[in-house]
Amino acid sequence: MKMKKRNIIVVGCGRWGSLITWYLDKVGHNVSLYGRKTSKNMQRFIKERKNDLLSLKESVELTTSLDSILDKEIIIISIDSQGLQSFMDEIKGYDLKNKIFVLCMKGIEISTGRRLTEVLEDNLDSSNKIAVWLGPGHVEEFYRGIPNCMVIDSNDSETKKELVNEFSSELIRFYYGNDLIGNEIGAASKNVIGIAAGMLDGYHLSSLKGALMARGTREVARLIKAMGGNELSAYGLCHLGDYEATVFSKYSHNRMFGESFVKGDKYDKLAEGYYTVKALMNLADKYNVELPICKGVYDILYEKKEPRKTLEELFSRNLKTEF
Repeated sequence: MKMKKRNIIVVGCGRWGSLITWYLDKVGHNVSLYGRKTSKNMQRFIKERKNDLLSLKESVELTTSLDSILDKEIIIISIDSQGLQSFMDEIKGYDLKNKIFVLCMKGIEISTGRRLTEVLEDNLDSSNKIAVWLGPGHVEEFYRGIPNCMVIDSNDSETKKELVNEFSSELIRFYYGNDLIGNEIGAASKNVIGIAAGMLDGYHLSSLKGALMARGTREVARLIKAMGGNELSAYGLCHLGDYEATVFSKYSHNRMFGESFVKGDKYDKLAEGYYTVKALMNLADKYNVELPICKGVYDILYEKKEPRKTLEELFSRNLKTEF
C-alpha cells in the first residue's frame, strides 16, 4: 500500500514534539510545528531552526498561530498531559470535524482519572478519530538513526491501519495496538517505574532493577485487567518494551528525576511519572488493585516518607508465590 502524503500539525515544541516533527518530515509528509509565542523552545526554532537535540529543515512550517490546525488532516499533540484539557478548551471555538487526533504523550489526568483519549472524546465532535502513538525510543537515538519499534492504537481500525502504513519507515517499525486501555495505562505507568529505578540507582542498588521490572509489570497488568483492558498489554511495547529506555537510559527524565531526588540534587526537566503516580493511586482505590511499587513512589514523593527505608520495605514484604 502506497504512502499517502498528509498535511500534519504537531502541537508542542518540546523534545518529543520536535522529534515527531523531524521524523514525519523525514518520511515525506507536509508538517507544521506549533508552539506558543512565549515558548523559549519555539522562539529558538524560529530564530535558528534547532534546539539542543536536533535541527528542522526549511520544509517544516513553524507557527505560533492555532489557526493553523484548521487546514490540517492530522493533529498530533505532544504536551504536558495535565494541560491537555486546557488545550482542548482553547480549540473548542474552532469546531473541528473529520480530523485525526494522535496523542504522543503519556499520562493520566489526576483530577478525574481519565485516560488521555477520554479527555479528547469528551471534547471533540464524534466525526473526529482518535489514536495514540506510544512505545520506546529517545530523541537522541532516533536522530542518530538508531531504529526502534513503537505502537499505534485506536478504537477505529481504519484510522489505525492508515497511520501505521503512513508513518512507518526503516527508523520506526509500528505495530498495530489492540487494547487502548492497556496501552494508555501501561505507557503512563512505566514512567513511575522509571522513577523507582532512578531511586535504586541513586542508592547503588541497581541490581534490584530486574526485580523491579518483573514486579512492576505484574502490578500494572493487574490494574489494566481491573479496568477492562488486556493484562498482556503490560508485557508489550507500551510498558515492558519501554523499560530499557525508561529504567536504564541516561536520557530518561523519569529515571534521572528519581536518582536526583534521593541524592538531593535539583532536577528541573519534566518527569511525567511524578504526576502519573498520583493519578494511579486514585485508580488503585477505585478499582481495588494493589500497586505496591507505585504506592512506594507516591509515599516518597508526596507523603515525604524516607526513600531508602520505603524502597527496602518493598523488597521485604510478606512471602508469597510469584504468580
